[in-house]
Amino acid sequence: MEVLRLLVKDFDKCFKFYSEKLGLKVIWGKVGEVYASFDNGHNGEIGIFKSDLMASVVGNADMPLPDNCREKIAIILQVKSVDNEYTIMKKKGVNFINEPVDMAAWGMRVVHLKDTEGNLIELCSELLNKS
Repeated sequence: MEVLRLLVKDFDKCFKFYSEKLGLKVIWGKVGEVYASFDNGHNGEIGIFKSDLMASVVGNADMPLPDNCREKIAIILQVKSVDNEYTIMKKKGVNFINEPVDMAAWGMRVVHLKDTEGNLIELCSELLNKS
């Protein structure tokens, strides 16, 4: 199983985003802890870990966290229907960067948002009517 681990500043806020707003199933962890993992729905996990703890392990605790820069990663989550997920998440108060759009060259319908730490997330589903 593969795990994408995000290093986060505000663990509790990020935990609530992935569990409550995105609706990912919690595999491990809870609010108030330092590590959690979520089922990504495709035999993999997304983990979150307090950035300060990892920084002390890798020896860069004195360096600042990135801010106001272009995205270096995009978390891609395949869903059955981008439009349905968009509607559900909007009702939960999720702010999206754009509205669902067909990307014919990709064969996908996509929509984009950011988590509480500024990580770019793309929800995608296969285009039903490929041209």
